Amino acid sequence: MLALGFYTQDKMVSGTLYAYDGSQRAFKVLIAAAYSGADVKTAENFEFGKTNTTDAFLKKFPLGKVPAFEDSNGNCLSETNAIARYVSNEQLKGGSSAIDQALVQQYIDFSDNEITPSACAWTFPTLGFKQYNKQDTDKAITHVNKCFALLNDLLLSRTFLVGERVTLADITLCCDLITLYVQVLDPKFRESYGNVNRWFVTCVNQPNFKKFLGDVKLCDKMATFDNAKYQEFHPKQNKKAAKPDQKPKEKAAPKKEVAAVPATATEPPKKIDYFADVPKSTFVLDEWKKMYSNNPSEVYTKWLWENFDSKAYSLWYCKYKYNDEIEVDFLGENLIHGYLQRIEGLRKHLMGTLLMHVTAAGTFEISGLWLIRGTRNIFPVNSDWNNDAPHYEFRQLDPTNEGDRKLVNAYNDNEGDEFKGTPLSDERDARFQ
Repeated sequence: MLALGFYTQDKMVSGTLYAYDGSQRAFKVLIAAAYSGADVKTAENFEFGKTNTTDAFLKKFPLGKVPAFEDSNGNCLSETNAIARYVSNEQLKGGSSAIDQALVQQYIDFSDNEITPSACAWTFPTLGFKQYNKQDTDKAITHVNKCFALLNDLLLSRTFLVGERVTLADITLCCDLITLYVQVLDPKFRESYGNVNRWFVTCVNQPNFKKFLGDVKLCDKMATFDNAKYQEFHPKQNKKAAKPDQKPKEKAAPKKEVAAVPATATEPPKKIDYFADVPKSTFVLDEWKKMYSNNPSEVYTKWLWENFDSKAYSLWYCKYKYNDEIEVDFLGENLIHGYLQRIEGLRKHLMGTLLMHVTAAGTFEISGLWLIRGTRNIFPVNSDWNNDAPHYEFRQLDPTNEGDRKLVNAYNDNEGDEFKGTPLSDERDARFQ
């Protein structure tokens, strides 16, 4: 009720939550209730598959879905995010700021639409819930990497997703990531996403999280397809019984079954040589890197253009598509170094430079130069190398064109006509060599 610029909070929410033990969806509601002080009790003696199929339950919740919530006034809700929002206070919803409220909802939707489907596709086979499908698993892993790259950039300068305190955005995303962190995100996967790891560990160790989640142990080894659990959850159906007036046929000796899928989800993939079609060349990349590192500009520039082989190598200019979103320099730094970290596997096949410039208007721009083995843009051919490249515009350069040569020299030297009016931001450049 508004009066003289102040407001009084409605009566605290209270009610009963129906869910099975260990439901991560239920954790969202319970954690939100703990932060807001809502009086939410879990239903006693709830048995999934029985309680939620009774007439009394279906009368309140026709689809029989859980988590389900009934408040003290008899109002019923059956969608997890709606329940969590209902039991939350204004701070958890984003406070009085319209943009913060929208951001909280954005991350809730992001978690539902981007994280959860891929998390299920990757982890469910390891839990025996579904059969392993390599194509689906690989696709899920690729998408999780992309989502983590986005979150890692976002969390560089933030403790929580929106504002300075925990919101429903943190509660929702954290709960949706638990199975990933416990089952499959091993140390090797996690090493590129330090900001996300810090945020996740911070959340799960908050008292209101820990009250329901307990100690969340990050996995040491990536879990794989568990066929034993799968067979337990999906027992084979018995063959139809023989008719009473027929004698059952004698059983033939059983044939050995051939496994339809590999025993593990991490079967070593067949090694693909993405550079098999590149002709042998007298231009040796390692020699160019040594020449560049150990000599002055006039020496390495002369060597490059005398030895460059356009049949076996190519030059590419790139520019970040969303430069208008880089409002502070450290965000640009994170984008640059994150890109280079995630293409470590290409080190033997290319050399690159990414620079951040300061424009005349005082804004920041990222652009760069790549010398790549082969005549194609190599990033899109492998999903592990293509996390960041889609955010850049690429243009192949012509080594016989004077303007393109000047551009290459400018990026190699960090100076030249290309940078007039757009000085380099102090120490904001990175070489990949």
